[in-house]
Formats: sequence, structure tokens, C-alpha cells
Amino acid sequence: MTAAAQRTDDTLLDAAREQVLERGEGLREDQVLRALRVGDERLPDLLALAHAVRMRWCGPEVEVEGIVSLKTGGCPEDCHFCSQSGRFPTPVRSAWLDIPGLVEAARQTAATGATEFCIVAAVRGPDARLLSQVRDGIAAIRAAGIEIQIACSLGMLTQAQVDELVGMGVHRYNHNLETARSHFPAVVTTHTWAERWETLRMVRDAGMEVCCGGIIGMGETVEQRAEFAGQLAELDPHEVPLNFLIPQPGTPYETYPVVAGRDALRTVAAFRLAMPRTMLRFAGGRELTLGDLGAEQGMLGGINAIIVGNYLTNLGRPAQQDLNMLAELKMPIKALSDTL
Repeated sequence: MTAAAQRTDDTLLDAAREQVLERGEGLREDQVLRALRVGDERLPDLLALAHAVRMRWCGPEVEVEGIVSLKTGGCPEDCHFCSQSGRFPTPVRSAWLDIPGLVEAARQTAATGATEFCIVAAVRGPDARLLSQVRDGIAAIRAAGIEIQIACSLGMLTQAQVDELVGMGVHRYNHNLETARSHFPAVVTTHTWAERWETLRMVRDAGMEVCCGGIIGMGETVEQRAEFAGQLAELDPHEVPLNFLIPQPGTPYETYPVVAGRDALRTVAAFRLAMPRTMLRFAGGRELTLGDLGAEQGMLGGINAIIVGNYLTNLGRPAQQDLNMLAELKMPIKALSDTL
């Protein structure tokens, strides 16, 4: 690292301590870009600062979530990263999970200590059949006495569908923007970034918690990663899941390189500094991209939520392995809300 580069990093870290750690004001887009360019020598300092910000503005608790696919494969959209798109020759085939299977998945998720269970479907948006399945599934989970909050991820919604989900007692809705607005047309052509944003606006206005993140490593520039962080900060979601691309066979991104571990950690820290009060969740691809660096460095670099188990069509680590990690780090699991 040159002396000039070191001075640049020092200036950013000093500004971030005063702005983010002391005042709780997120980094601007230009500052996020500088954080994403911090040299390897100062990366430990960046991670330590992001962890301090997380502890001050979010506290030590970690929210644990499990996810399950109610409807897998056969999606009509062309999201270039997704093995569930019916437009690409991937190994994934269309399938539905029955209600008993959904209940059992919720029971197993709750048994890990998770407080959130997300029902996911690979669709552009839900039709009447899917909403009926979701309604019946939530009712069956409640009838079984399983104490866990229900989230959903069902694609783009109409206002009537938003209202239906609120009536079912859905706690949180996930709908990822996936990437920066400027990069989105290179990732998806069958719908727009603005359509996704409109669903998120309706969800927020209806009183559900908003979960919105994306995938790092889809050919975006470092400037576009900073842009994405700024756009998420503007949305101010309750939760931001950070995924790292897992190149899927048969998709347009099957030969894309895996994000380097240190770049993944820079991204985690930079996004935390952009959104000091947001729940920042480790999601898909962390095992692949971090490798020997380990998830622990991310947990000590700004992360305060985690998905345990598998990620829809991709295998994750055994849930107990992540729970053991949290115990070793002395990070308590967030308690279930009293208002289910």
C-alpha cells in the first residue's frame, strides 16, 4: 500500500468513526465506495469499526431464520443468476411442497431457536392457488402450535395481495432489489427494478416489515456496489440479506467467478456502515466465498442476522454448526416476539 492510499483509508476510517459510530449516520455513496476500496492492510480496522457500529446501534443479538420453498422451479422470469427460471436449461424442476411438509419445515426451523420462518415461491407474483396454499400453510403452522414468526417471499404484488398477506398475519415480506438500479437491466429483462421498488413501497405502507437485499458478484462494478448500498439505505428496510453469487449450472452466470473472500468482507463492512441500524443478514453463498476466512469474520464485521440450513436449491452449513459459532462468539440469539 502506498502512503497516499494509506492516508485515504485513514481519512475514511476517522470520518466513519465520527459519522457512523458516534452519530449513527450512514456513509454516503461516495464514502461507501471508498470503504469498498480499503486496502488489505486496513481491512481488519474496517471490520472492527463495522462490528462496533453493529454493537452500538443494533446490540449483540443475532436473528436466526430458516427458509423453505413452497413452489420450486418453473419461474417465467429470466433472472440470470437463478436456477429456478424456466427459461434456462438448469437441473431444477418445478415442484410444490405440500402442507404437511411445510409444517414440518417450520417445526424443524423453530427447533433450532430461529424466530423467523420464510415461505418462498419461485414466481413472478402469486396467483390465487399460491395465495391459498400460503393461507392454508400459515393456518396449519399455527394450529400445530409452532411458535415462530412467518415471512413470505412471493415475488411482485398487487395492493390486494399485500392486503391479503397482512390479513394472514405475515410478519415480514422479502423482495430483493438484487443489484444497483443501473446494473439491473443486465441481470433481468422480464421486469424492471422500478416494479420491484413499487412492491416494497406497498409492503411498507401496509405495515409489514420490509426485507430487501441482493446478490454480490453478478458482474457489477465496485461503483455499482456502492450505488446499491446507497439505494438500500434510501429504502431503509428492516432487514438486508446479503447473498454472494453461487454460479448455477445452466444459467447465464454459470461461469462467473466466485467473489473473493476479502471483497465479500469489505462488502459486509461497507453495507453495515451505510446502514448502521439495519438488520444485516448473512444469506446464500457465504460458505463458498469466505472459505477458510470463515463466517466468524463476517459476524465480527457487521452482520447481526443469519439464515441457517439450506438456501432453497443450494446447500448451506448444518444449522447446529452456525448455532455453535454464535455460542462461541457469545452472540445471543434474538428472542421470539411476544406478539405473534
